[in-house]
Amino acid sequence: MNSAQRLLLSLLRRVMKPPPRMTPAEWAEKFRRMSTKESAFVGRFSFGLNPYFRWFLTELQRRDVTRGVCKKSAQVGWTQAVILNLLGWLIHIRKGTTIVMFPKAAAAQNFNLEKFEPMVEGTPELAAIIPTGRRNKDNKQLFKNFVGGFIKFVGSNSIADVKSTSARNLVIEEPDDCNLNLRGQGNAIALLEERGKSYRDAKLLIGGTPSIKGISAIDTEFERSSQHYWHVPCPDCDEFQVLVWDQVRWSKADSETDPLYGRHQPETARYCCAHCGSLWTNDQKNAAIRKGKPVAHAEFRGILGLALNELYSLMHNSRMSELVGKFVQAHQKLKAGDPGEMIVFHNATLGLSWEFKSRQSSPDDLRERGLDYPPMTVPRGGLVITAGVDVQHNRLAVVMRAWGRGEESWLVQWTEIDGNPLDLATHDADGTPRATVWDKLDTLLFSPIRHADGFYMQVSAVSIDAGDGTTSDAVYSWVRKQRYREGVRVMAVRGARSPIAEIFAKPKAPIDTDYRNTKSSKYGLRVYEVGVSKAKDLLIGAEGRITLTGFGPGRMHFTRHVRQDYCEQLLSERKVPKRQSSGQYAVNELVWQRLTGVRNEVLDCENYNLHAARALKLHTRTEAQWAQLEAELRQGGLFADPPAMTAPAPATRAIDDSPADEDEPVVSSFLE
Repeated sequence: MNSAQRLLLSLLRRVMKPPPRMTPAEWAEKFRRMSTKESAFVGRFSFGLNPYFRWFLTELQRRDVTRGVCKKSAQVGWTQAVILNLLGWLIHIRKGTTIVMFPKAAAAQNFNLEKFEPMVEGTPELAAIIPTGRRNKDNKQLFKNFVGGFIKFVGSNSIADVKSTSARNLVIEEPDDCNLNLRGQGNAIALLEERGKSYRDAKLLIGGTPSIKGISAIDTEFERSSQHYWHVPCPDCDEFQVLVWDQVRWSKADSETDPLYGRHQPETARYCCAHCGSLWTNDQKNAAIRKGKPVAHAEFRGILGLALNELYSLMHNSRMSELVGKFVQAHQKLKAGDPGEMIVFHNATLGLSWEFKSRQSSPDDLRERGLDYPPMTVPRGGLVITAGVDVQHNRLAVVMRAWGRGEESWLVQWTEIDGNPLDLATHDADGTPRATVWDKLDTLLFSPIRHADGFYMQVSAVSIDAGDGTTSDAVYSWVRKQRYREGVRVMAVRGARSPIAEIFAKPKAPIDTDYRNTKSSKYGLRVYEVGVSKAKDLLIGAEGRITLTGFGPGRMHFTRHVRQDYCEQLLSERKVPKRQSSGQYAVNELVWQRLTGVRNEVLDCENYNLHAARALKLHTRTEAQWAQLEAELRQGGLFADPPAMTAPAPATRAIDDSPADEDEPVVSSFLE
C-alpha cells in the first residue's frame, strides 16, 4: 500500500468512524464552545452555573423517559444549558429529525439568529455539519438539513408549520404563550405532539415559565411528571431542603430611608434554613446549590419533571438582594392597585403561576341549581328552540336551548354525535346503509320536541361552527341543504377575533360568487361572525347570567339530569389579564382563556345558541308577540300526534338569511 492509499484509507476511517457514545451533557462539556455572540461567558461550556441541568439532560436520555418538563423562572440558563446543548448533541451525535416550537414565528427567527447560529459557528464540530455562512435549501433561517436528520423551527401561530412535518424529537418553548386554539383546530401543543406519534422512541421536551393558575400549560405538564426539586444542604446543619421565597429574610429600617424601597433594605437579604434557622449569605446559598441533589416529589410514570425558581440562579443579577428589590417594588404597586409586576414576579422569579381571583361559580355549585325535568323536553315558559353545534374532527357537539320572555332559557339537550364530519359515505363496504353524522344531526335537530304542556315544537334557528378550515366544506354543504327547510333558519358561523365584536351582526356583504373566491362563496353562503367574547361576558362573566338565581328575565336554566360534564364545560374559561410577549401583563385588558385539561364545547355551543336567539331577535320581542306565539303553540297542541320531521324541499325562491327587520315577526314554531 503506497502513501496515497494510506492517506485515503485514513480519511475514510475518519469519515466513517461512528460518533462517540455520550449523553448531551457529556457532549456539551467536551465539544461546546461559547462565543461572544451568544454569551458573556466565552470558551468551553460548563454546567458550573446550573448543575441541575447536567443531571436533567443526562436523565432525559433514559429509554423509559418519553417526556421532559421544566417549570422554571427566568435566569436559570434553560436555553443555553438545555435547548442548545440538546440540539448540538442531536446534530453531531444522535442525528434524527427535530421540531422546535416557539410561541410565534418571530421568536423562532430570533432564536436562530441570536442563539442557534452563534452556537454552530463557535463549535467546530457543528460548523463542519451546518455551514451558517450561506443560505441554501439545506440551510434556511427556520430549517436546517444535515446528513441523518433536520431541525425545523416553527411558530405555534402557523397551522401549516405545526401540522406539516413529523419528527422524532419535539421541543416546546414557553407553552403558556403558545396558541391554544389554532384556527379552531385545537391546542398547538397537542397538534405538535401528534407529529411524533409515528416514532416509537419519540421524545418531547417542554420548558417554560407559568402564567395564571388553572390556565398554565406548564403547570399541568409538571403535575403529570415526577416533580423533581433540587434539594440543597444547609451549610450549618447539613439538612437538605428546597429553596423557597418564604425563607428569604431582610432587614427594615426604623424610618423611610430609601426613595425606592422605603424602610426595606434589600442589601441585607439572607436565606433562612428551614431546619436550624441559620442565615446564609448569597455565596453560601450558591455553594449549597452546587452540592444539591434532585429529589422526586411524585411517582415517575415516564415524564421527567424539574421545577426551578430564580433562587437557584447563580448569575450575578439574580443575587438575593436583587430579588428582594424586585419584590418590594412589585408589592408597593400591588398595594396601589396594580398587580402587574407582582404577577410577573410570581411567574418569572418564583416560577409559580398567579392565582387570579374570580367570582365565577364552581361547577359543583352550579350543578346544585339544576331543575328536575327530563332532557329533550321544553319546560313551561320555553316558546322558541335554538341549537348551537360545535364541529370537531371526530364528532359534533350539540346544545339545544328553549327561550322565553326576557331571554329566560332552559337547556333542552346536551349531547355529542360521534363520527367523522368529512365521512359522507352512506353505505358500508358491504353495501349496508349507514347514517352519516349529518344524517344523525338532522334527526336530532328537526324531530318534534315535546313541551311540558303537551304540544310539540321544532328548532327555529341553528348556528353551526364553520371556522376550523378543515371541516368547513362539509359544514357549508350541510347548511346549504337546509336553506329550504320550512320554519328554521340555519347559519354557518365562526368566532370573531375582536373582543368588542357584537354577539350577532349581519355579515358585512353578501358573498357574490362572481367576484369573491372563498370557500363559502361556492355554496352561496354568508358566514356570520359571533362576538364570542361578549357572549361569554353575558353568559359566564363575573355578573353573567349564571350568577342569576330563581326565575325571570335572563335566567339560564338546565336540567339536573344533564350529562355530568355540562357544568364543567360551561365554566371552562376564565377572564384573566392578557399576557404580552414581553412577559408583562396588561392588567386592564382581560381576555377569556380556557382552563387546561377542560373541554369547552358546551361553552362554544351556548355562545352559538345565544347568537341564534339574537338572529331571531328574541331579545326585542314584546309581550304581545310572546302572547301571540304562545297561543299559536297551544292551538297546535290540539293535534293528538306529533308531526313528522320536516325535510328540506325545493323552493321557488331562495330564502333571505339576513336579520329580520325590527317590525317583522319571526315565527318560531312549525305549527304556524
